[in-house]
Amino acid sequence: MGTLELKNVSMSYDTKKVLEQLNMTIHDGEFISILGPSGSGKSTIFHLIGGMLTPDEGAIFLNNKEITGKKGHISYMPQAPSLFPWRTVLENVLLIQEINGKKDKQLALDMLKKAGLADYAYAYPDDLSGGMKQRVSFVRALMSPMPLLCLDEPFGALDELTRLDMQKWLLSLWSMDKRTVLFITHNIEEALYLSDRIYILPSNPNDSLMEVTVPFPRPRADDLWLNEDFLEWKKDIYYKLKPSGMTAK
Repeated sequence: MGTLELKNVSMSYDTKKVLEQLNMTIHDGEFISILGPSGSGKSTIFHLIGGMLTPDEGAIFLNNKEITGKKGHISYMPQAPSLFPWRTVLENVLLIQEINGKKDKQLALDMLKKAGLADYAYAYPDDLSGGMKQRVSFVRALMSPMPLLCLDEPFGALDELTRLDMQKWLLSLWSMDKRTVLFITHNIEEALYLSDRIYILPSNPNDSLMEVTVPFPRPRADDLWLNEDFLEWKKDIYYKLKPSGMTAK
């Protein structure tokens, strides 16, 4: 189970208010994206959920248990793959389990096979492309027993075609695992294609948090982003990201 709640969370850096009375609920098995302009607090939310920061006000709950300011309750995948170059792909994937005192080599090999990386289990990160490194990083995150997976713009540094392939791959692997996912992105199309719901952070923390329920059924079509309805939703969210905003559909 991986149900996450942020209740009346506020956070400031020095005198700059970043989050003001923020409320979010992410249900078990949901894929939720967070969109927002630079400086709106997207990464701050992850740092708060992960216990690296403690909010000025409010509380954070995972499965009805308060985790405010506590570490070790989520699995986190950063923007960069962060693989150790002296460890093989398999050794990198097993790292989280090593930290937790339990290794399942066969499970790791099975996960790498599902990720299309079976032939690279004993290769080193320098032998991999950017997209392959991201796959290794994601498999490592899935090897964690934590019920909540936080992905911080994992495809932002990839080229357009590689990113599209990675989005399809992520959905195919997630559909087998169905772990609760919280996904930060600045890309509207990516959020629409991947998510069940989208939270849109305002540029001004005093403005209201917006929420969009994505209407497209799963599994998502490969050419969904060419669909006229998809383009209309993209346009609508684009205007929501503007300070003036638009009303939700």
